[in-house]
Parts: sequence; C-alpha cells; structure tokens
Amino acid sequence: MEITPLEPWIKVRIGTTASGAELRSDIDRHQLRKLQETVDYVRSRASFYRRLFDGVRGSDLKSLEDIASLPFTTAEDLMEEDLRFLCVSRDEIARVVTLNTSGTTALAKRIHFTEDDLELTTDLFHHGMQALIQPGQRVLILMPGEQHGSVGDLMVKALPRMGAEGILHGIVMNEGAAIAEIIAKEIDCLIGIPVQVLGLVRHPDAAHIPQGRIKSVLLSADYVPSAIVSEIERAWGCPVFNHYGMTEMGLGAAVDCRALAGYHIREADLFFEIVDPDTGQPVPDGHWGEVVFSTLTRKGMPLVRYRSGDLSRFISEPCPCGTILKRLEWVAGRIRGGVCVGRRFLLTVADLDEALFPLPGLLNFYTEVRGSRQNGSLHVKLYTGTAAGFDGTLPGKARFALEKIPAVRRAISEGALTVAPIAISSENWISTGSIKRTIIDAREER
Repeated sequence: MEITPLEPWIKVRIGTTASGAELRSDIDRHQLRKLQETVDYVRSRASFYRRLFDGVRGSDLKSLEDIASLPFTTAEDLMEEDLRFLCVSRDEIARVVTLNTSGTTALAKRIHFTEDDLELTTDLFHHGMQALIQPGQRVLILMPGEQHGSVGDLMVKALPRMGAEGILHGIVMNEGAAIAEIIAKEIDCLIGIPVQVLGLVRHPDAAHIPQGRIKSVLLSADYVPSAIVSEIERAWGCPVFNHYGMTEMGLGAAVDCRALAGYHIREADLFFEIVDPDTGQPVPDGHWGEVVFSTLTRKGMPLVRYRSGDLSRFISEPCPCGTILKRLEWVAGRIRGGVCVGRRFLLTVADLDEALFPLPGLLNFYTEVRGSRQNGSLHVKLYTGTAAGFDGTLPGKARFALEKIPAVRRAISEGALTVAPIAISSENWISTGSIKRTIIDAREER
C-alpha cells in the first residue's frame, strides 16, 4: 500500500531524509523547537499570551511532554477579544473568519490569517489530496469558496499544483443541479459536508451518474457518521476519505491515507495532544479524550494548547500504509455536543446519526429536547426532500431506531423521557460546516 503523501511532504518541510524511528525523532525535535519558538513569539507579540505565559520562556520546554505545564487556550478566550491574539499588524491580515457559536451572533470567534498562513493550508491540500486523486482528474468542491482564503478557494488553488482541476460548486442548495454538474463535467472526486453528500447519493437523479464515474469522496467540516460512509460506498463503489480540521487549526489538520484507518496529522505545522476532558491531564496513547492543539508555523494568530472540544484518540498500532506519522482516530463528535437525559444518560449527535441515517430516504434531521431533566421529551423532525426510496413508514422506523439508542432507552425506562410524535419537515437545515450539528436543549433546567 502506498504510504501517506504527508510523510514525504513533512520530510521536505523539516529538512530531513531520515525514515522510520529516526524520522520520528526528527519530527519530535522539530516540534519541540517550534513550540519553543512559538511560546516566545506569542509572548512578545500577543497581549493575551503575554499575560497568560507571564514568566514562561520557550526554553522552559525541555521535552514535548513539558507542554502540559502550560495553561490552555479556550474558545471563550477567543470570544472575549480576538485582537488580543494578533501577532502582526492588522494590515498584514488577509482573511478573517467569523464563527458564530450555535448560531448565536453575540458569541463569535474571529480567526485571523496572513497570506503566508493561508499558503500553508494550500500546501497541505496540494499534498494531502494526492491520496485521493490522480493528475488529470476533476474535483467538484461542495464547500464555501467565493471568498479569498476560504476552503473552496484554497482547494481550487491547490489542485492544479498536482495536475488536477478543482471546480467550485459551493454549498449544495439544489441536489439536482449538483448531480447535473457531476455528469456534465465528468467529475472524478467530490469534496463535501457529510449530510450534503448523502443528499446527492439519495436523490433520484443520482441514478443517472454512470457507475465508476466518482472514484473518491472526501468528507469534511462535520462529524462523519459511519452510516453515511457506508451509504456512499454502497451507492458509488468508491473509497470515502475523511478530513479533520477546524478554522482555528488553519482550516486543515489531518487526513486519511489509502488505508482509510485514521487521520495522519500535518505534524510540521501542528502539535496535537489528547487530554482528559475533565482533568485536563494528558492520557496515554490509545485512550479517548479531548483533542488539544498548538500551531507551530502560523504568524498572524498562533494558538497554544487550544481546546478543540472534539473527542478522539491516538491509535497506538502502526498504520497499514507504513508511515511513522502519528495516527488519529476519526473524531467521534463534540464533547459538549450532547445532552444528559434522565439521571445521567448522555445522548449525543453521533448516537442520533448512527441510529437515523441508515434509514432509507432520510437526508437530514433536527433534534430538540424539551421539558425538564425529570420529565423531558425528545422532538425529532425528519427531512427527506426528494430522496429516492422514501415511504410513509419512515416516522415509525425512526421512532423504533431512536428507542434503541441506549441513552434514550434507559431514560424512557426510568420515566424521565418520552419520544414525541416524529414529524416530516419541508425545511432542510443547510450547514456550511462552520457550525457543527447539535442537539438543541430547550429544557427549563439546563
């Protein structure tokens, strides 16, 4: 099996020709040196870190493990005042991304990038996409791309560097139009948000896509349910790759290799940790926890020990592709993306995804919990659009699937939760991926 293209790229980036254990040592030394430089850089230029790291020097970090002695940076810190994180003049900023938290405009994070910062991500896309496509192939990008420095814009710029063509479609607002473009432009690869790609697979017009036309799919920007991956693989017979990244990480962070067995990280630019969400302490490889990252090469708005809120783990076993790069398990959702039902039963978006998306005809859903912790009700709306294969039994099948979820079943059994009548909605909940899907907690006691 071909090794991840990130490994030779990272070797060039850090200036080594080593392999195996020697390469791992070179990467570790690079990351330690860059962490030391970053700590000194942000202390001297960013007022937030000048105060947070008062008395700390980069040279205090003698090993990668010493990073755990530094305090975390949180989303709340960014919401308070983004300009405290700037390390360059505002004239040097080429792109500002505003992220509204759960749709609340009053709570926004603003992430700033210089042109050099954006080029780092373009370079990642150039090399990471080599695991999916070949020179001469065409890629339809179902992501935002109208603005300079957006994901779609950077991907369009990156693909020609490997002899491929990127065609920007943007967020899917009309599945039929997107499918028509796939056919007319003989698209080989799709890049999109999981739920939106599912909408294409289950649209009646998908039957007109020739077998073998789509040779690979890259899912990004939200939690990737295994049910959606399976549906795409079944319908199109192609491998489905997973990309992990956040705007705060620089829009791109890690991607599957051909083994499809976990993400490989852009370790020249990012240092990842997995910590216990409650204690903040590092956990051993193989144990689940919260992803924490530090940027190593960003100049406009570096972040040190930023708590992502995502749940994952380092995979201890070697990757089948043979790389020495660290391997991260596919993210299992947001740590705070669930709600507690009954006495202590956590219901997550991932639980709902894996229960509902296998149902034929379903394209999306909306979930809300009402009432109280002691007497709650689960309200679910289903969106089917023009999906092929829909029938009137879907609400009943959805209720059955919901009641099989352990947290729902247990809360029902103790009388703390009921499942309200399930409705079919004419409204789809279009997402750009900047706000992750969540369960709305509308209970009186939250």
